Amino acid sequence: MKNELAGDLTLAEGKSQYDMYCKRILANKVILAWILKYVTEEFKDMEISRIKACIGTDVQISEVNVLPGRTNMPADTVNKPDPEKVMGESVEDSVPGEGELFYDIRFSVYYGRQKHRIKMIINVEAQKELHPGYSITTRGVFYGARMISAQKGIEFMGKDYDNIRKVYSIWICMNAPDYIGNAIADYSIHKKDRIAGIPDQKETYDKLSVVIICLNEKSKKGNRLTKMLGILLSPKIKAGSKMEQLEHEFDIPMENDMGEELNQMCNLSDYVEELGVKKGLDQGVELAKKAWRLHVQGDSPEKIAKECDITLEQVKKILE
Repeated sequence: MKNELAGDLTLAEGKSQYDMYCKRILANKVILAWILKYVTEEFKDMEISRIKACIGTDVQISEVNVLPGRTNMPADTVNKPDPEKVMGESVEDSVPGEGELFYDIRFSVYYGRQKHRIKMIINVEAQKELHPGYSITTRGVFYGARMISAQKGIEFMGKDYDNIRKVYSIWICMNAPDYIGNAIADYSIHKKDRIAGIPDQKETYDKLSVVIICLNEKSKKGNRLTKMLGILLSPKIKAGSKMEQLEHEFDIPMENDMGEELNQMCNLSDYVEELGVKKGLDQGVELAKKAWRLHVQGDSPEKIAKECDITLEQVKKILE
């Protein structure tokens, strides 16, 4: 039977760039391992299987708040994670009066150096465009800085700043302009001598990197990562074709068991798409959400159908 990643690809067929599906797909450990291999200095020479084993189980999807104010919740307060998908510990930071802002995906990863396991904190974000009205690079710096400042009292205590964990904020931007095409850029902290003499201790300042990955389906340039992600996130390639290409060209396995949750999601996904035939996919998603909210507040199926301008049969499918 197909595994979780294969199931997510099937659910996301034609809808891969919708946030809920895109995040689920990217949160699979094998996909995260591919990303780490091609964008981090620490894992570039390691096999995908070994990188996958280095990824912790302390990552959440859209549950870790970026803004300051709250502390980390212990890992044992969350449900047992899927071994193939990072679900992680509940960590939320917010300030009263400020809007909610969540990391798409955040997790810890461990690598060996001089007989010690070094922990890093990784954030992966999916964007439908490179220019959403602000600089993705600047937002990435903010996210990275937040991941560093939130470590005080968690990863290090008092003035023990040497124990700050390195962070990566990785941004995958789909639909990049043609003049950019497939491209990857790394923004990191580097030492530059104005007057030589201060010893270079890279481990003391190499604490934050922002990586921008641009994807363009028409672009002929790129590397193995941009090609894999281009296939994975393409809204035009059928799920079956994606699975075949990912398995045969990139050795990404698709066979394993899927849970009952996946079947439930499949039913909802199919129905949302059915609504989308008439209303448009965006409206289909919103209609399904609205119908469920009305049901929760106690409205009858007949009233829900009228309020949402859908059939009674469609309402019943949502409630099922």
